Amino acid sequence: MKSTGFVRKLDELGRFVIPIELRKTLSIREKDQVEVFIDEDQIILRKNNAELACALTGEITKENKALAGGKLVLSPEGAEMLVKEIEAHFLNKVPK
Repeated sequence: MKSTGFVRKLDELGRFVIPIELRKTLSIREKDQVEVFIDEDQIILRKNNAELACALTGEITKENKALAGGKLVLSPEGAEMLVKEIEAHFLNKVPK
């Protein structure tokens, strides 16, 4: 893990500001969701990319593809599952 050099104080409600430089680097905009993870004694923040989650597996990978104008997102595994399902229903094949 590399240091950013940024140090921020928490306000009275426990909030802090993520510096604009980091938000730009990570493409985090106002109203974006940020996930919070704990790893031993560390707090890890990550931009939530739920809109890129596979509709069938829930996976979020760089290989996911948005189809049908962004209405359907599939991972490679989800696409394979969908192809097998289509073959089974429309081509009267039994899924492997």
